[in-house]
This record gives sequence, structure tokens and C-alpha cells, in this order.
Amino acid sequence: MMNATISRTHLLASGAITVCLLSACGSVSDLTKERLARTETSVQQAQQSIGNSEVGAMDLQRARDTLAQAQAALKDKNEQQAVRLAQQAQLDAELAVAKSQSAAARKAADEVQASTQTLREEASRTTTPPDR
Repeated sequence: MMNATISRTHLLASGAITVCLLSACGSVSDLTKERLARTETSVQQAQQSIGNSEVGAMDLQRARDTLAQAQAALKDKNEQQAVRLAQQAQLDAELAVAKSQSAAARKAADEVQASTQTLREEASRTTTPPDR
């Protein structure tokens, strides 16, 4: 519970820092700055959700790389490219989380299926009358 509170605080602080840094870009709209800040938060949340799992790791790395490109485009005052890259980074982060959750659900379903099979085998052994 303590780690979740620290993580949320870290995310909020990081988002606030991003907004402050992006506000230094004079001619870029506030909406674009906000979009990049939200995307950065989404990428960080995806990292927390995935953890050290290999499933979704490539998508998460692509999200990080694309976010860095979006931030560079914003710094260069290329707002349209920054928005497009931020959207792509957001989608990559969401894909990473979805893949990770899908793999976890698939693993859980496989475990339930294996347990069910074991119970069936045990039930058939106990209900079969012994040979005379």
C-alpha cells in the first residue's frame, strides 16, 4: 500500500514537472503540452502495470522512444508532429498493458484448466469401484 502511494505521488510529481518544462515552449498550445504530459503519465503507469514482465516490454519501449521523439518535436516547436507522436506513444503504452493483462489472464485460465483436469482425474479414481 505504501509503494502505491509513493508511486502515485511520483507520477503526479513527474507529470507536474513535465507540464512546467513544457510551459517553457512559448508558441506551443497548452492542449499539446497537456497531451504530452498525459502521455508521459500513461507510459509511466504502463511501466508500473507491466513491471518486469517480458510480455508487452517491446511495446512499452516503443512507447518510451516515441514519447521522447514527441518531446523533441515539441521542443522544436513542431506541434503537429508532437501531437501525432504523443498519440502513437499513448497507443503503444495501452497495447503493452493489454498484452501483459492478456498474458496474465491466459496463464490464470491455463492454471484453472489444469486444476479442473486434476480434479476430474481424482474424481474418476474415487468413483470407480475396485476390481473384484
